[in-house]
Amino acid sequence: MNFVFVSYNYDPGYDSPREWLKRITGYMGVLTNLSKHHKVTRIKQMNYRGDELFNGVHFKFVNYNDKKLRFPWKLHHLIKSMNPDIVVVHGLHNPLQVIQLHFKLDKKTKIIVQNHAEKPAIGLKKRLQKIADKYIDAYLFASKAMGMDWVTKGNLASAEKIHEVMEVSSVFYPVEKELAIAKTGVSAQPAFLWVGRLNENKDPFTVVKAFIEFVKLSPEVRLYMIYHTEELLDDIKNVLNKHNISSDTITLVGKVPNEEMLYWYNSADFIVSGSHYEGSGTAVCEAMSCGCVPIVTDIFSFRMITDDGNIGLLYQAGNEASLLAALIQTQQMNIPEQRNKAIAYFKSTLSFEAIANKIETIAASL
Repeated sequence: MNFVFVSYNYDPGYDSPREWLKRITGYMGVLTNLSKHHKVTRIKQMNYRGDELFNGVHFKFVNYNDKKLRFPWKLHHLIKSMNPDIVVVHGLHNPLQVIQLHFKLDKKTKIIVQNHAEKPAIGLKKRLQKIADKYIDAYLFASKAMGMDWVTKGNLASAEKIHEVMEVSSVFYPVEKELAIAKTGVSAQPAFLWVGRLNENKDPFTVVKAFIEFVKLSPEVRLYMIYHTEELLDDIKNVLNKHNISSDTITLVGKVPNEEMLYWYNSADFIVSGSHYEGSGTAVCEAMSCGCVPIVTDIFSFRMITDDGNIGLLYQAGNEASLLAALIQTQQMNIPEQRNKAIAYFKSTLSFEAIANKIETIAASL
């Protein structure tokens, strides 16, 4: 099959193919695995023009100098000229463009749209999403329940076209724990890791407050927090100071280069998340690829990423008592067994190969 992947986003800040390819490492492996048996092209709009072949994938960089691209005639003409069997559109937030794409393409060409954390629209865009739905052959959601939310709210007509496929995967892998700890300095047994932005949706407050209570019951446990934005940092420091929590007990690590996350994920026993909403859950996926056991909120995407709670534990978002109960349960866990389950589920469902295989199967069925 001939696959063309495209988005309607224009990124003028990128003027180097290599720079942009580095940005999409969490998705690149999907394209690479598909390209083993199919022709795969990724079209990207940025401040660069040219073609590049990378890991078997043909990248076509174009610059139409249009941030909104409501009527992308040139882009659609380019896609049609490639004579694709399947066009995969990233994002459900451009229904007007997808409608136009349908009428530009040959009748044999199928359109798949992949959700990237967008929520069902309202108003005019909702009406356009309902129209576009008639011309879309399949949808990819990290969790089928997330897709059903679109059906319930009337943006999609039915569940028939919805497929559960993880959005992104991980380039990380298990390494010897001693090697990882030598890099990170993590010494606690067990060690808990939190990774995310310090914002309300990621809800670090619930995690910190529950962990403070957990430490009272198990003084040996440690929490390490890695974050790339600092919106709530001062407030979190105030909470820690109020409860006289030392930096050894809850360590505010801060920003870490992406390549060093390999060692942090392999140093920890558990990955904790407080998210109220996730399109998929990149950090949790990455942590599981290294054997971290997930202790995460009971939301659509995390139900999928934990095999409905079969790996690790789910707790109610925003509920300190629920998280504390989950943390206490970890003390009765067989951690090596849970670690092996996390890695096995990652390989079978969340890995690049698993995602590519699912997309291939869906495309073949259309």
